[in-house]
Amino acid sequence: MTQHYAKQGTYENEQAIYIKHGPYSAILLPGIGGNLISFRDDERDYRFIREPEGADWEAFVQTPMLHGIPVLFPPNRYDGGKFEFDGRTYKFPINEEKTGNHIHGFVYRSKWEVVSYGSTEQESSVTVKLRFDEQNPEYSYFPHTFTLSQTFSLSAKGLSMHFEAVNESAEAMPFMLGFHTSVNAPFATGSSVQDLETGISIGKRWELNERMLPTERALPLSEGEELLSKGEGDPYFESLDNHYSAVAGKNNRNAMTIYDRRVNVRFVYEAGDAYKHWMVYNAAANGKFFCPEPQTGMVNAPNVNFPAEQTGLIRLEPGQRWSAVSRMYVE
Repeated sequence: MTQHYAKQGTYENEQAIYIKHGPYSAILLPGIGGNLISFRDDERDYRFIREPEGADWEAFVQTPMLHGIPVLFPPNRYDGGKFEFDGRTYKFPINEEKTGNHIHGFVYRSKWEVVSYGSTEQESSVTVKLRFDEQNPEYSYFPHTFTLSQTFSLSAKGLSMHFEAVNESAEAMPFMLGFHTSVNAPFATGSSVQDLETGISIGKRWELNERMLPTERALPLSEGEELLSKGEGDPYFESLDNHYSAVAGKNNRNAMTIYDRRVNVRFVYEAGDAYKHWMVYNAAANGKFFCPEPQTGMVNAPNVNFPAEQTGLIRLEPGQRWSAVSRMYVE
């Protein structure tokens, strides 16, 4: 009999929600950024995302960035932590000393509230939310009231990730979202990097300066990047910490794919059309995991001299709701 459930438990003494449906299972940590830290196919022993297991746990607690699916709001870097929007100046703390920038926002560390969890014959799911208002310490540099929510659902189709943001303040707010998704490559026990063909729906590469900010110049893709764009690449062909525009790839989807020839399975991370750009980071070509990071906008988007249609900077009006769905599955 197929097992389905959604239940509360602990993971390394941290509150956790465990969900399972058919062969798939997942673990969510509400108290550490609402981060989904595990997505597995238990029957075939596939671990699709990097989990903070064992010796990795303490590093994850200190810097919860290179495991699971951390929420970046706002994502990536901002020049000196400053930008303007609607005549207002926003000043985020500089938390990357080597570049003098602010990086990755603040919600990936925040405590999210569990709204609901449950299981049916069709799916197992959990919803968490973060309400941000003047009670939050970060309100001093982002003075807007808003609610973010995430619903993760497991079904026979894999993992669905629904994200929603609602502006509850009286003024329009700049909205920029990304995910520092860490995927295992290889994901199957017994496979090696040599078994893999990887794809990412990248278009042009945005040149970054010595402070990791866009120069507004587009670069041609290298041979290794071209192979990634065709679904035939090696994510460790060189050290990557690069920024790209997103394009519709194979099957007209904006996605990252890992095809394992040994087990004849393709893992798909379908970001969706809402995410117009990617960062790709492979931790100095470590050969174990890399981070395909979908973003709604460019790095440093409010400070880039392109129209909003190109930078991806979103203007969220008072009362306006924004939502998007991403998926992870095998084919």
